[in-house]
Amino acid sequence: MAVLSDRHPWDELDEYRGFIVKGKWPTLPELFRLSEKQYPDKISFSVFHGKEKLSWTFSEAYSVIRHEAAYLSRMGIRKGDKVLLMGKNSPDWAFAYFAIPEAGGVAVPMDCQMKAGKCVRLAAFADVRFVIADPGLLQQMKNEDEAWFSSLLGAASLEDSSIWMRLSEADDAFADDLPEVSEDDTAAILFTSGTTGNEKGVVLTHANITSDVYMTVNEVRMLDCRDVTYALLPLHHSYCCTAVLLEAVRIGAECLFGHGFAVSRMLDDLKRGGVTVFMGIPLLYNKLLAGITAKIREKGKAAYAVIRSMMEINSIAHKITGRSPLRRFFQRVITSKAGLDKVRLLISGAGPLSPKVVWAFHGLGLEFIQGYGLTEASPIVTLNPPERFKTASVGHPLAFIDLIIGGKDQDGIGEIRIKGPNVCRGYYKDEANTKALFDENGYMRTGDLGYVDSDGYVFLKGRAKNIIVTEGGKNVFPEEIEDMFQLYPEISQILVRGFQKNPDVPGEAVEACIYPDPDVMKGVPEPEVRKRLESIISSVNRNLESFQKIERLTILSTPMEETTTRKIKRGKVAASGT
Repeated sequence: MAVLSDRHPWDELDEYRGFIVKGKWPTLPELFRLSEKQYPDKISFSVFHGKEKLSWTFSEAYSVIRHEAAYLSRMGIRKGDKVLLMGKNSPDWAFAYFAIPEAGGVAVPMDCQMKAGKCVRLAAFADVRFVIADPGLLQQMKNEDEAWFSSLLGAASLEDSSIWMRLSEADDAFADDLPEVSEDDTAAILFTSGTTGNEKGVVLTHANITSDVYMTVNEVRMLDCRDVTYALLPLHHSYCCTAVLLEAVRIGAECLFGHGFAVSRMLDDLKRGGVTVFMGIPLLYNKLLAGITAKIREKGKAAYAVIRSMMEINSIAHKITGRSPLRRFFQRVITSKAGLDKVRLLISGAGPLSPKVVWAFHGLGLEFIQGYGLTEASPIVTLNPPERFKTASVGHPLAFIDLIIGGKDQDGIGEIRIKGPNVCRGYYKDEANTKALFDENGYMRTGDLGYVDSDGYVFLKGRAKNIIVTEGGKNVFPEEIEDMFQLYPEISQILVRGFQKNPDVPGEAVEACIYPDPDVMKGVPEPEVRKRLESIISSVNRNLESFQKIERLTILSTPMEETTTRKIKRGKVAASGT
């Protein structure tokens, strides 16, 4: 694997080993201490409240973290105790996330939009002893199960952290006597339902998480302490937590916390905050590109044709040289108006991004990183770095990750399996699923299908359990077809699956379940909606092999249930629609 210099990010650990870093990989508390040592006066966390911007330097943030850890210790949290963390993205969320292991505890982050009943059930299963959450969520949990809530060591409101983390003189002893944690201790339990709805608690050690941080930084050398990252996606999910929050801490960069997916608020944050690194999911980039394209069209047909031609030239130049000669032009006339004028890097994950979208953003002079991962791998496994970008690939494995393709077919496609320091121990109190997670040689089975090219780059095909086997014995990968619908604004959601066309034949045909975009299709008569969708399907079918072609359309009247990273929960979709 090619590297950009002889020195790796983890080499710095030798300089601090013994007095800050005790093991091969730092713990989460050690990760923050390293940055506090290296960048004490740099801004670590920031957030906008109206016209005011609140910021904390690394020294100030570490002081808050130590205070909160002392408070948790005084409340009875001991090494290994589980602490539920549940709230909207904010500096207070980040303070708590680092304070929990500082006090020796194990963080159990959960989705703040989760129903109270489910939250209490999972928290009880995880043996949670303390809860830190937004005030409304605390009340909901208490109302749901007062007996369970009363059995806790305590609870604290995220929004009142400036109050509850204050130390009395008696607390000073707790701040000086916090327990040591090692890299092999459990740092977090993350519940992941994926698209099946069967929650499993992924047990991640400190080394799992921080090794992934260091391996990722090794692949993205263009980032440094001058950057500003943007925590927009939910932090309880390992994708945003690792790729934005922890990466920012590691390189001494500022992390600006967003307030949800309101486009106007997001664009305002990007511009006012001077964000240089933006991370999103395919849906977000599709909508962003659609908005930019609409603005270009407003300039008239002639201007649109010229700009599209210039984008094409820029994309070709980027593919050949890795550089965008027209970047400054597009920055001045287009990307600055979308709040992206200072953005140096776009990161996409949680699902494959259409190559057409990547091509378009490269045409605008913006660099892209696309990766692949899963919670059980802390989560990043591969990265497609800007300087060696392959559009249709999710990149090559990070350093120290051994990736193989198990059970290859004649085309070299099989299950992606991995070993590495970032691979979890298994699932909390779930011996059966933990055993099934690993093969006979100790490789973690991802359940994802793909292949590796001659350069070591990984290409995804889909989930093994979602494969459609046709009457002729051909394998159809639903996700591969779904990705071809990303740029059609008429479609809000699509799920491709098999259906039994002939009850006497075991093979399946291909069906598309579509929830039309309610804004785009507003006021459109139902027959016309079907006609438009059938036209789109016909267009996509022309680019598919005969055995892949969609034969049935099911139009859904309500949206399909999704995960927090906007993946459809396939097992929740009804057997038929309209």
